[in-house]
Amino acid sequence: MADQARAAKMADRIKVIIAKTLERGVKDPRLGFVTITDVRVTGDLQHASVFYTVYGSDEERADTAAALKSATGMIRSEVGKNITARLTPSIEFIADGIPENAALIESLLNEARSRDAESETLAKTAQYAGDEDPYVKPRPFVGDENDIADDEDDDDDAAFESGPRP
Repeated sequence: MADQARAAKMADRIKVIIAKTLERGVKDPRLGFVTITDVRVTGDLQHASVFYTVYGSDEERADTAAALKSATGMIRSEVGKNITARLTPSIEFIADGIPENAALIESLLNEARSRDAESETLAKTAQYAGDEDPYVKPRPFVGDENDIADDEDDDDDAAFESGPRP
């Protein structure tokens, strides 16, 4: 079993080879504007999964998938000629979901922006349901009643401190 570093290097090399082959070698008219986004090679270097995206409609994506499937043998032979490995890995083309995921994320961000704007306009025109400040505040100091109670407490404390100690 090969190490992961070698598998990563081989995946990068296969990505470049396939991109050049698709650009120059495949003459299928069904092939659309293809971008190779990623290549993953198994640890034993026997299988390569090639992820791609296609710019265009669903029909163009389906035509491109059929063109890639029919050109897989020729692409695999080009990969075998240009890599230094004892065995040429089998190749599988997988349509990448990046554009759909990006569109979904963009729509969610737009929805969040519109909800933020809506809540901001509601906050500007909002009014309090009760008092503006619902928290209880201490009563203001009113006068003599409290002064007398405080003075009596001070006298008791002084008498206790000056008394005899056991």
